[in-house]
Amino acid sequence: MFNQFKNMDETFRQVRRVSLGLIIACIAICGMTMYFSFRQVSKSSDRIYILANGKVLEAVSASRKDNVPVEARDHIRVFHELFFSLEPDEKAIQASIGKALYLADLSAKKLYDNIKEAGYLAGIISGNMSQRVEVDSIQLDPNSYPYHFRCYATETITRASSQTTRSLITEGWLRHTARYENNPHGFMIEKFQVVSNQDIKVENRGL
Repeated sequence: MFNQFKNMDETFRQVRRVSLGLIIACIAICGMTMYFSFRQVSKSSDRIYILANGKVLEAVSASRKDNVPVEARDHIRVFHELFFSLEPDEKAIQASIGKALYLADLSAKKLYDNIKEAGYLAGIISGNMSQRVEVDSIQLDPNSYPYHFRCYATETITRASSQTTRSLITEGWLRHTARYENNPHGFMIEKFQVVSNQDIKVENRGL
């Protein structure tokens, strides 16, 4: 009889050990499942999917510090294309310059006023001229703030009888500002000036 109780007690202990092992295994499996689930969710939150021209593009999020050189150069490029690319239409010029002035401080506004007062914009319209700018390279110092930059671009002025190619060099500083619809990069160009704007060649269009 005592042996029977002893066997029952041993069986109970074995059942308890097995049950305890199963409980520990279940807890471990649940913990691992939760860990990998949170890890996967964290990874997926770092990816943004953008619909552009009917195509789904994946963008990976990163800190602004990592993207400063890229965003700064694009801000400078967009500003130059808006400010210096002109068509012989007053409303088109005002629209383009208006967008550019959101990206820079009063130094750009003063330059625009000087160009306007000199009659250059009126000459673009009356002469039915087109002016296009293509940015070639941008030197940027991301190690000092505000960020100093120098932009090298090619300016093409097309008239009815000729096409003039100019070398355009500008410089200024960039400071951080809030992001908003008219300034998506969150930069502001300061102390903007034209360093050089010289003719490279003039070609006869033969019209």
